[in-house]
Amino acid sequence: MTAERREDPAEQYRHRSVLLDSAVDFLVTDPGGRYVDGTFGRGGHSRLILERLGETGALLGIDKDPRAIESAKRLSEEDGRFGVFHGSFAGLDQAIDQQGWSAVQGILLDLGVSSPQLDDAERGFSFMRNGPLDMRMNPEQPPSAAQWLAEADEQDIANVIFRYGEERFSRRIARQVVERRKDKPLETTHELAELVAAAVPKKEKHKHPATRTFQAIRIFINRELEDLEAGLEVAVDRLLPGGRLVVISFHSLEDRLVKRFMRDLARGPRLPKGVPVTAEQEESGFRLVGKAMKADAREVDDNVRARSAVMRVLERVDKQNTSQGSA
Repeated sequence: MTAERREDPAEQYRHRSVLLDSAVDFLVTDPGGRYVDGTFGRGGHSRLILERLGETGALLGIDKDPRAIESAKRLSEEDGRFGVFHGSFAGLDQAIDQQGWSAVQGILLDLGVSSPQLDDAERGFSFMRNGPLDMRMNPEQPPSAAQWLAEADEQDIANVIFRYGEERFSRRIARQVVERRKDKPLETTHELAELVAAAVPKKEKHKHPATRTFQAIRIFINRELEDLEAGLEVAVDRLLPGGRLVVISFHSLEDRLVKRFMRDLARGPRLPKGVPVTAEQEESGFRLVGKAMKADAREVDDNVRARSAVMRVLERVDKQNTSQGSA
């Protein structure tokens, strides 16, 4: 891959990859190993991982978004060490099997919506830009946010906004959505943002009233938490001894889920008091690597979206599946 090619479409997104150097530093422990970037985006992390890998190393990029996959395919044409899988990281098993691998040295998950998705008004992720009310990471999979809001039960809408957005005025918002669609369903991001702003009686300082609602609907439409739970389970099963799972979260729901998952694995089995067990049975096959990490002030100044990022790292330390290293 030449420097000229890397600086053309790729560099415009590189600075947007949050905790870029730190994530790759923790992830790549063997330059000849096999790795997975479960959220390719526009390839900021993947390109740096490839720089750290040797000739025998390999990387698989996964993404739901067809536009991200287009970018990933261009990278695979430039670098034969890079493979592509179109789908959710919840399908890690299938993706890794498709490469002919059985286990890997590291898996990176950079959660949430990417900068290119937010910045493209046509994708409908942001209330800051007016566009179709879509919010799908994969536009080929229904329903869109507009379709769901036009058909869902009022209680279901309220439950989604409360559960995934932690919005205390979720019932007011849901009621207004249902009232509005009697005349004309919501079709654009600005229509939804204006409706929410009118429905929320108390405004939070420095936060748009629609922030929580947009987050909630996006998470629901894309099954983000369900995919995260499934992806974490598969990821740890596919790690080689010494292999690491690196996860970057951007909101409290994601981070709480990741934190509990990693903590429980690192603690090992929770056995009732008095049950006779050996020391080996009490040991965990995993350990936490360092503490939760956040972006420093310089990175936040460069990219405001880094402000809420939290990175956690888990390492497999047991000797299971050692034979898979030659797969």
